[in-house]
Parts: sequence; C-alpha cells; structure tokens
Amino acid sequence: MNYIWLFLIVISFVSAAFSGRIDEVNSALLNSANLAVKIAFSLVGIMCFWLGIVKIAQASGLIEKFSRLIEPLMSFIFKDVKNKQVYSDIALNFSANALGLTNAATPFGIKSMQELQKENPKKDSATNAMCTLLAMNTAGFQLIPATVLAILAASGAKNPTEIILPTLIVTSITFVFAIFMSKILERYFK
Repeated sequence: MNYIWLFLIVISFVSAAFSGRIDEVNSALLNSANLAVKIAFSLVGIMCFWLGIVKIAQASGLIEKFSRLIEPLMSFIFKDVKNKQVYSDIALNFSANALGLTNAATPFGIKSMQELQKENPKKDSATNAMCTLLAMNTAGFQLIPATVLAILAASGAKNPTEIILPTLIVTSITFVFAIFMSKILERYFK
C-alpha cells in the first residue's frame, strides 16, 4: 500500500511540474496539512469529552446498571457465555461504539475478547460468541456519531448534525443484520 501512495504522490508532482501547476499543488499540500491539524485537535476535544462521560458513567455504576439492563439481551445473543462479568465489558464496548467513540471502544472490545478467550476450549480458533462480538463491533451501531460530527464541524460543514438520523438508521440495520447473520452462520460453522 505504501508503494501505491508513493506512486500516486510522485505522479501528482510530475504531472503538476509538466503542466506548470506546481504552485497549486504546493498550496493544496499546505492547506491540507493545516486542515489535518485542525481536525486532529477537534477530535482530541470530542474524544476527551466523551471518554470523560464514559468514565463518569463507569465510576457512578451507570455502566453496571446498563449491563444488568441488557443482560437478558446479552444472554440471548451470547448463549454459550458462562462468565456473566463479560457482559459489563461488552456493555462498555457497546456504549463507546454507540457514542461514536470507536477508538475508545477498542480497549473494551479487546478485554471482552480476552474474557471470552478464557472460556474457549479451542484456543486456536474463535468461538461463536467471539465471532458475534466481532460482527457487532464491525457493524458499529451508533446513536451519536461523535467522531464524524467532529470531523464535519472542523471541516466547516454548515449543518454537521444532519447525519445523525441517517447514521442511526443505517447502523441499526447493519447491527441487527450482523447479529442475525452471525446466528445463522454459527449453525453451520461449529
């Protein structure tokens, strides 16, 4: 992949040099670098805010209550899981994803996978529960796409919040479909 990017960059500069537009390429390069830094700082702010909210929810016991609330659903989805404490980790993972904090969801997802791996009789292959969790994470249900909102706001979008409803609809459909397909496929792949 690095070679492809290098090739594209070299071709762009060579093409710009031959067409006499090297000044435009340099200007676009500097403007893009400036915009990248601006977006990165916007992401830091939104990530700190929502991670703080998740930490407060965790410290106040709200995540534990949420975990107990969704335990019947988790018991249905993850029938083979014996360690019910893993539901708390899955709830944290789900909450971070729902808030659009995919970077924050990753450590919770890894911890959930590690707990599921402890119950795995075949350590060299994934269990059905692990595959279902992976499918849920890949689908990425989001109530609030915080990262995308931050990028749109930093990029100067006039109304970045107009993506919330379409995102909610699409991620809900993909989330349910991912679980559904995981449950169908687990019948054929044991």
